[in-house]
Amino acid sequence: MDIIRVLMTWTFLAFLVSPNLVQGIGVNWGNQASQNMQPSTIVQILKDNKIDQIKLFDSDHWTVKFFAGTGIEVMLGIPNNYLAELANDYDKAKDWVQENVTKHLYDDGVKIKYIAVGNEPFLKAYNGSNLKTTFPALKNVQKALNEAGIGDKIKVTTPQNADVYESGSNAPSAGNFRSDLKENMIQILKFFKENNSPFLVNIYPFLSLYQNPGFPMDFAFFDGGAKPVQDKGISYTNMFDANLDTLVWSLRKNGIQKMKIIVGEIGWPTDGHIKANVKLAKKFYDGFFKKMATKKGTPLYPGDIEYYLFSLTDENKKSIAPGDFERHWGIFRYDGQPKFPVDFTGKGNDKMPVGAKGIKYLEKKWCAYNSDLKNISLVPDNLGYACAMGDCTALNYGSSCNKLGSVQANISYAFNMYFQMQNQDVEACSFQGLAKIVKTNASTSECLFPIALESAGTRLWMQTGISILAGLLVSLALF
Repeated sequence: MDIIRVLMTWTFLAFLVSPNLVQGIGVNWGNQASQNMQPSTIVQILKDNKIDQIKLFDSDHWTVKFFAGTGIEVMLGIPNNYLAELANDYDKAKDWVQENVTKHLYDDGVKIKYIAVGNEPFLKAYNGSNLKTTFPALKNVQKALNEAGIGDKIKVTTPQNADVYESGSNAPSAGNFRSDLKENMIQILKFFKENNSPFLVNIYPFLSLYQNPGFPMDFAFFDGGAKPVQDKGISYTNMFDANLDTLVWSLRKNGIQKMKIIVGEIGWPTDGHIKANVKLAKKFYDGFFKKMATKKGTPLYPGDIEYYLFSLTDENKKSIAPGDFERHWGIFRYDGQPKFPVDFTGKGNDKMPVGAKGIKYLEKKWCAYNSDLKNISLVPDNLGYACAMGDCTALNYGSSCNKLGSVQANISYAFNMYFQMQNQDVEACSFQGLAKIVKTNASTSECLFPIALESAGTRLWMQTGISILAGLLVSLALF
């Protein structure tokens, strides 16, 4: 019997240290899509791929309850439009904690780890609109957690875009928080220190490449091909290390020597821009996972780094104000199917991630341009409408559907995207008589003409900021 116990113990230990068992991998999951998969399917994807942390952008009760008993650590989100309410009324913060946190904390309930109060509230594009509400909201939510007796286990934080700090040069040691934020940041940092809360930062090498034509492309990756940046005896060979260490310097200059840093979002898009493609996304993730597997961290932040990939799935209703690639950050497609082989362990043993199972699609039919019609004058306005209210981002130069080969095929793609995003409503395939419903799938090896999913929940309205102009620009490019 003793021998059996020993063998069982060693078997269990071997399982714990197995290189195929991934620990500490997190993902973001957003729901700005025309149809969303069931939360139970999301749980299946996470568990099948041994991803044990998820970051949400809200705290929808129906969604969160599906994570009960799964062992998956959940970070709940509070959108920016709640900040003023929670900042100005402590009772509202207490109610929020009771309704969205404590209700899930029963035996074998949801494993809630963090509350993300706001999402990149100090982004430059917001013009300071959240400066007066973020810190008071943080305090009230943490106070409510403390009063509920769970403040020692669940911590508040605020995901910040990396634009909250800057160096003025390529040297991390020149880093500091933006002057317009410094007073707020010092308050928040002291509060985090007192409450043992982490600093959550979103780092995007792709955005550095996208926003700066002079940015050295190799510096966005991890294979050592870039010209190193020398700073105080440290040689930086990739943007991730340099960016995170710029944050470390910013913390140090404001009196914070040690604070846990979590990378709240990091990833690479696969469509919508010439440098947003599967090949470069795979290159980025392969290098990133290999680096994370070493658990060496960065020169100034050594050790294991907790992180959340962005994102689990594509979201075809995200605002494209930052760029058309915004709808294509997913490692998985809209239907939960993987896009490319990868090894989350960083060991280089590539294989396709396990996709969603049991996905239910609507009928196999598509909306296509009726090429028999000759009234071409109606096309520009209808195409513009389809692109503005649907999703034409994959038609961009260098994108997956940019080589369809004919104007008619491009029009059909735009019409079909709108049709599918409208749940195959017959009236959504009219376009003043320019379109017809067909049974022929026009997908190519590179370009997917999707079929809508049976949606899991209430359909979401389009985000503001998607203008008719975007669709018209596409139409002009096609003609």
